[in-house]
Amino acid sequence: MDSEQLAELAADACDDRKAVDIQLIRVDEVSSLADWMVIAGGQSDVQVKAIARSVEDRIEQEIQRLPLRKEGLNEGRWALLDYGELIVHVLMPEERRFYDLEAFWSHGERRPYLASSTADA
Repeated sequence: MDSEQLAELAADACDDRKAVDIQLIRVDEVSSLADWMVIAGGQSDVQVKAIARSVEDRIEQEIQRLPLRKEGLNEGRWALLDYGELIVHVLMPEERRFYDLEAFWSHGERRPYLASSTADA
């Protein structure tokens, strides 16, 4: 599985827990930090934790990988899962506005997540 497919898998897992405004940003040409960022919103600390757990569970189940690092899961306001080539950020609205990661990574190739057609079935 390449890094773009991993980002799509993480975005699907975010969508499973009703994350809002899921964005995928390709940063491999502008940073050595990662290939992709997935940024998603949660409306409560419980939802932020559930979204992050969904990502972690889905990736572990489908490709047997665990994050290299996890941050913010106890507080639930901004969760970060670092898979090396992919970093997933799940933020509450206030944190998302304040840190504005989309603007910070604006020089990367950005695209909104489009739910798969199976979600409509």
